[in-house]
Amino acid sequence: MLKHLLGRDIRCLLAVAAASGIATLILILVQVKDVYLPARTKYGMVFDAGSSHTALYIYQWPADKENGTGIVSQAEACTVQGPGISSYADNPTRAGASLRACLDKAMTIIPVKQQRETPTYLGATAGMRLLREQNSTKADLVFAEVSKTIQQYPVDFRGARILTGNEEGSFGWITINYLLETLVKFSFTGTWIHPEAAAVVGALDLGGASTQITFHPGHAIEDNSTEVLFWLYGSNYSLYTHSYLCYGENQALKKLIASLRAENLTSQQISHPCYPKGYEENVTAAALYDSPCVPAPVAHDPSQILMVQGTGAPAECRSAIQKLFNFTACGANRTCGFNGVYQPPGHGQFFAFSGFYSVFHFLNLTSGQPLSDVNATIEQFCAKDWKELKIVSPGMNKTRLQDYCAASTYILTLLLQGYKFDNQTWSKIQFHRQVAAVDVGWSLGYMLNLTNTIPLEAPDQVKGQRPDLWAAAVLTTCLTLAVILWTGLALCYQRRFATYETML
Repeated sequence: MLKHLLGRDIRCLLAVAAASGIATLILILVQVKDVYLPARTKYGMVFDAGSSHTALYIYQWPADKENGTGIVSQAEACTVQGPGISSYADNPTRAGASLRACLDKAMTIIPVKQQRETPTYLGATAGMRLLREQNSTKADLVFAEVSKTIQQYPVDFRGARILTGNEEGSFGWITINYLLETLVKFSFTGTWIHPEAAAVVGALDLGGASTQITFHPGHAIEDNSTEVLFWLYGSNYSLYTHSYLCYGENQALKKLIASLRAENLTSQQISHPCYPKGYEENVTAAALYDSPCVPAPVAHDPSQILMVQGTGAPAECRSAIQKLFNFTACGANRTCGFNGVYQPPGHGQFFAFSGFYSVFHFLNLTSGQPLSDVNATIEQFCAKDWKELKIVSPGMNKTRLQDYCAASTYILTLLLQGYKFDNQTWSKIQFHRQVAAVDVGWSLGYMLNLTNTIPLEAPDQVKGQRPDLWAAAVLTTCLTLAVILWTGLALCYQRRFATYETML
């Protein structure tokens, strides 16, 4: 009988232990559900409506990590066929229609149940800034048509607007530093840390109609018009930024042709030292002077056909491009970029993207080559004639091939004489198209800002729980387990003594 009673005690204790284990497991799973249960993915979309083309970027991030960092990834990038939306000023319905293919593609990527909650934006840059200067009514009609098209899709459309030059530059800066985790990062010790301010990276952007420079100078900015302030992750950032309208790649090359023609307005022939020798093209005066960046001469004939002939002269090319800038218009006791615009001395590392990257990538100059090699490569390329270029670049689009000498020489002039890099600081420029598999540009920074994905204060959660809440959860679990064990043992012994009393 005693042996039987002891067996019952053992079985009772095992049952209590098993029940306690199951209860503990349930409590733990409840507390760490954010770790073990798959998080729902959220999406956001931004149309980057540039001067020369439009692209749709689709971003995704875990819903339960919205206020973390390093969490947004690029689900898809879709290039809209055709030119930028500003090119449809005379036929705005085509601007809206051009977006449909990429919107259709987005609907196959974003789950149907989440499409209506997907924030969608369209931001236009220098191309639409120029159109607004020329004809604000036409700009409004283009925006009305693209907005109407987007609103026909089941998304949370939050508007289309023109970004200022300073916004374009500063959102590009946010994109780069967000992806590089230079604003805040999670350390191996399990805490969020702010890297030194010197760790943030400057942004150099070259579009079709404008160029932007943005960086953290490390000291007071003298001109308030070039300063933007951000409060991100509990830290204040005072940034220098400036956008030079009409100094994007396409507009600059158009200004170059107009400048070469200005030397002899009566002639229909234009000698172009940056075009390869043997290359010729015809351009109408109307096409050459179709932008506020390129004012037409007095009493010009828009229907006149001009013949542009390449001469392949690198030294003359450099000289002609330098004339597009004013490097001397700067006040006393003041540092400037060009055209009299204040610019503090450059500080830290810089990422050059968009046109900077695409042109230098074509010339294989994006791997950190020293300035002497960059100069030599551009000089050699500019000395090739048209026949030789077509042979050495057989797969290259012939509509762009003739422009690479002018574009690369322009970039070098802009970076060295305009933005004041030199032989010592050249190595601080890195040329990139992507960071962490995300295209570099203003669009991600724009979406992060408008959706408040970057919090003002430093994040204090990892894997869904703050450290203090996690500690409280563990303590609660331990106390609950102790109560269960004590109660179970008390019941077992109560039953045991009751059995002894019956035997007696």
